[in-house]
Amino acid sequence: MGILDSLENSPELKGMLGQLGAAVIPAVLGEVLGNGGQGGLSAIVAKLEQAGLGEQVKSWIGTGQNLPITADQLQQVLGSDTAKQLAAKFGIPIDQLSQVLAQQLPAAVDHASPDGKLPRSA
Repeated sequence: MGILDSLENSPELKGMLGQLGAAVIPAVLGEVLGNGGQGGLSAIVAKLEQAGLGEQVKSWIGTGQNLPITADQLQQVLGSDTAKQLAAKFGIPIDQLSQVLAQQLPAAVDHASPDGKLPRSA
């Protein structure tokens, strides 16, 4: 099972998305975490750490409780242009995209680092 597969089937995610469809957010996360202009998981983690969110990131990579990140914090890290491009590409309002990504990114990073370390290929 891939990192994003479990998110696609998450009842919480389906409830939050309503008309958007739960399959859209794994695609968006794949874009953010994958090679879609953001540089992959390691690049996103580095951007979050540089933005002063290192404590949150460490909690996601570690084995304990995942600390939250806000939609505004995530949008600042991604940059408004990137957030707008992703929202337009997937047909999602930018505020809803940022909110759902902020709720799902910690789990995605957590799933990508089950042993408490980022994968080397990330």
